[in-house]
Order: sequence, then C-alpha cells, then structure tokens
Amino acid sequence: MARYTGADCKRCRREKMKLFLKGSKCDGPKCPFESRPFPPGQHGRGRTKETEYLLQHREKQKARRVYGVLEKQFRGYYEEAVTKPGKTGEVLLQILESRLDNVVYRAGYAASRDAARQLVKHGHFLVNGVKVDIPSYRVKEHDIVTLREKSKELTPFVVAQAQAGSRPVPAWLEPIPSEMKILIHSLPARAVIDTQVQEQLIVELYSK
Repeated sequence: MARYTGADCKRCRREKMKLFLKGSKCDGPKCPFESRPFPPGQHGRGRTKETEYLLQHREKQKARRVYGVLEKQFRGYYEEAVTKPGKTGEVLLQILESRLDNVVYRAGYAASRDAARQLVKHGHFLVNGVKVDIPSYRVKEHDIVTLREKSKELTPFVVAQAQAGSRPVPAWLEPIPSEMKILIHSLPARAVIDTQVQEQLIVELYSK
C-alpha cells in the first residue's frame, strides 16, 4: 500500500501549525516547528497570496496529513460522505475518526497515528475477537477492540499501559488499560472531534 515516506515535520511546517505527527517529540523543545514555524523550501518565508482555492486546498491537505491518508483514498471518503445523511464535512470527519489506526491512537495505545498504523498492520489488534491488520478498517458502534494476548508484553504496549490517562480520550470510546481493550460507545459527533480542520472548506473544494 502506498504511503508518505518524507519528513513529517515538513508537513507541519507546510500547514503552519503542529499536526502532532511525531508523538512526544511534538511537545518538546526539539520539535523543528518551534525553531522554524514557516513553510519549508527556498520561498518558505515569502508572502503567499491566500486565494479562496489555496485556503480550501490547504484545509484538505491538513486533514489528509493529520489522518495519514493519501489523495485517492481521501477523495473516496468524501464521495462516500456525500451519499450519507447529515452534513458532508462532518460525516467525512466521522469516517476518518472511525479508522482503526485512529481509534488505537485516540485510546492512547500509540504515540502517533503513524505508530498506531504500524501496530495495526502487524496484527496486534482484534475487533470483536477477529484479527484485523488493515489500518483503514472502520469500527462501528458497540465494537470492542482488544490487544492480542501474546502482544501484551511487547514494549510499546507496556509503555502505553504505564502511561494510561496521560492524554485526553474522546467520550465516544473508552479504553480499559488494565485489559488493553477499547469499547466503542458510538461514532463521534463533530462537537467531540478536536481536529483543527474547517471541513466546510474541503466540501467547497471538492464540490466545484
């Protein structure tokens, strides 16, 4: 499966905000965004005319980068959101939030979505008792995500269990660190999704 292999910190600088793609590094003084809070490249410090299209494009790119989704798949999510009831932008964010890699990250069992994606791909998680190694798998209301028994002694999960509660967890899911389990109570409403994206701009971009 295709994926981005460049420098994560450049993506934050391009969007002029921290996207928290590198876990704890983003909170520390070594974060490149702290010393270079401007876009990368020769003309990064220059002025850019912020046209309507540019603003819409940047919001789309920001959402893609936060969730680690490539363009073709992101466009597919948008086209699916259009067919569902509700506001298209909010449905789009709900689809992105319900990805298994995002759920593992949100529950605090991985330091970043990239790390969560790798853990899922390595087959460490079960959904309703069935192994799932597809990061884009989408959880549903009342699903139960559990860590495989033989994976519980691995260092990333021992650390995650020790650090349980150090990061806020959205109310639509409930991690149980003692059992390394995640209960999906519902799919998230826009009000509880803290991703700093203006989803309406993405809808305007794709609907042209």
